[in-house]
Amino acid sequence: MGADDKIRNAAEDLKGKAKEAAGKATGNEKLEAEGHVDQAKAGVKKAGEDVKDAFK
Repeated sequence: MGADDKIRNAAEDLKGKAKEAAGKATGNEKLEAEGHVDQAKAGVKKAGEDVKDAFK
């Protein structure tokens, strides 16, 4: 996994956590759900990159 990919995945995860927190704080369930989705996307991307790294 390249450093750029790690940074992008971490940024997407942080963005998701921020959305989730903002959604909880304001009672906005849609925003909270979007935060969960962003975090899940980042996790899937990281897992995919880890698999690629294992085969190198």
